[in-house]
Amino acid sequence: MKTTVYAACLALTATAAMAENPMVGGAEMFPSKNIVENAVNSADHTTLVAAVQAAGLVDTLSGPGPFTVFAPTNAAFDKIDDDALAKLLMPEHKAQLTKILACHVVSADAMSTAIKGMIDDDGGVHPVPTVGGCMLQARYSGNEIMIEDERGRVANVTIADVDQSNGVIHVIDRVLLPAS
Repeated sequence: MKTTVYAACLALTATAAMAENPMVGGAEMFPSKNIVENAVNSADHTTLVAAVQAAGLVDTLSGPGPFTVFAPTNAAFDKIDDDALAKLLMPEHKAQLTKILACHVVSADAMSTAIKGMIDDDGGVHPVPTVGGCMLQARYSGNEIMIEDERGRVANVTIADVDQSNGVIHVIDRVLLPAS
């Protein structure tokens, strides 16, 4: 009997540990906090946070949502020319920056299992309309979800299902860009 109870406790502990939110950028992500509150704690998302602030999207992404955010890491932003990124963060380019960032946001709470289900339902590729008017294409292979932007560039989801009070974050390794 002791062995059975002990095994059951281990199974419950393992299940609880698997249900925890993943660490992102060395920081614990709390499902009770909103997207902005969690993102500011991630060392891997300082450029994204600066861009969200420069675009004036803090209040929006702190709002009730629901949102799915494909969140590029600092390394993803590093793939952009330094001068081009600095220019994009200038106040006179706020509209362009806002459009780019809005192409990373979907007005739904879509965990990876739901995304995979939509991809399956659509025969292997699922169109993803963003709040910025972009049409992304979602695919997956094994456990990896890939998001293709309007320029045919592919971002890989490196950390999925980071639960937030107002949606979900999926960390990606590339900045998504609109067609123009």
